[in-house]
Amino acid sequence: MTNLEQSLNPTITAMAPDKLLNFQKTVRDIPGVLKLTFGEPGFDVDERIKAAATEAINNNRSHYAESQGEQSLRAEAVRYFNETYHLNYQDEDNVIVTLGVSEGINVVLHTLLAPGDGLLVPEPAYGPYFTSLALAYGQKIAIDTTAHRFKLTPEMVDEAVEKATVPVRAILMNYPTNPTGVTYSREEVMALAATFKKHHIWVISDEIYAVLTYDQAHVSFAEIIPEQTIYINGLSKSHAMTGYRVGFILASKQMILEMQKVHGALTFAIPTFIQDAAVVALRDVKDTPLLMRAAYKARRDRILPQLKALGFDVVTPEGAFYIFAKLPVDLGDDGDAFALNLAREGKVAVIPGSGFSESAKAFIRISYAASDEDLDEGMKRITAYVKRLREK
Repeated sequence: MTNLEQSLNPTITAMAPDKLLNFQKTVRDIPGVLKLTFGEPGFDVDERIKAAATEAINNNRSHYAESQGEQSLRAEAVRYFNETYHLNYQDEDNVIVTLGVSEGINVVLHTLLAPGDGLLVPEPAYGPYFTSLALAYGQKIAIDTTAHRFKLTPEMVDEAVEKATVPVRAILMNYPTNPTGVTYSREEVMALAATFKKHHIWVISDEIYAVLTYDQAHVSFAEIIPEQTIYINGLSKSHAMTGYRVGFILASKQMILEMQKVHGALTFAIPTFIQDAAVVALRDVKDTPLLMRAAYKARRDRILPQLKALGFDVVTPEGAFYIFAKLPVDLGDDGDAFALNLAREGKVAVIPGSGFSESAKAFIRISYAASDEDLDEGMKRITAYVKRLREK
């Protein structure tokens, strides 16, 4: 390392590369590999949304947008999330439009946390959360949920707060959860909310997969304890708009004023023509999320029995589009090696569980957001690969 390189921010240089992205790079050039990795919806954007973006471009909607978000989109977001999830935000001043949920998470963490403050993180959890927390100079307080079938309980929260050696400022909830697909009933949300209230901690609630809740109604912490919740959502999963990068933060008006300081510095604003398209998505495109949810549930129900038949230990996903599977006992407990060899020899790419938690090294994550054809072919290859391992 040169003297110049040694002068870099030690927080950055000490970071390991993102495990999810790093694994993708490792397997991307393997000839013939079929990817069941990223959470990329296997659907095209609705024609009405694309038409709105095109019209906005043709009408020269290419100048700076309002930093907090165009008023029309913020008003539509309040209406949509209030109606869909029984929330009670007042108006467009309760919203910031962000560059996807990823920026939203960074905005919230930088606003809430002073250097050294603790953030409770139920694990397994989405890996980039850890990087965002490090960038905000916060301290991760991991809560391992693997022994409880990936469900957080009030008792786990009590224990984590009691044992914490730094001030506990907030908890980061994501449900339905990436990578496990578990979610929470109304009773479970209410019990957790009472615990968060008792400990006086903020709830950062990333509900990007809310619309993809299968067998029960999604219940938001923003409905139960709105004064203590910072609600995050977006259009990547609900409307297959991953490349449009549209996210939303909803919170009290005072909290929005504080977070806008950070958002204005990080991104300033997302493009105006994309915001015009997002208005149409929220206002007019009501059928697409429901059709995608039905398709994902059918895909889950098709591949889940096949994985169980191979000996994988799987908690049935209640939402999102991931299966988090523990390796069969006879295949060991090294998910990293299994995933890498599956890609190289079996020609199927999945994500190792260690990218989501050190306690999940025996797991792999399979995305069933892929097409029916790719899923069927992927399961054939996984089945054949496992059979070959057992014949050795």
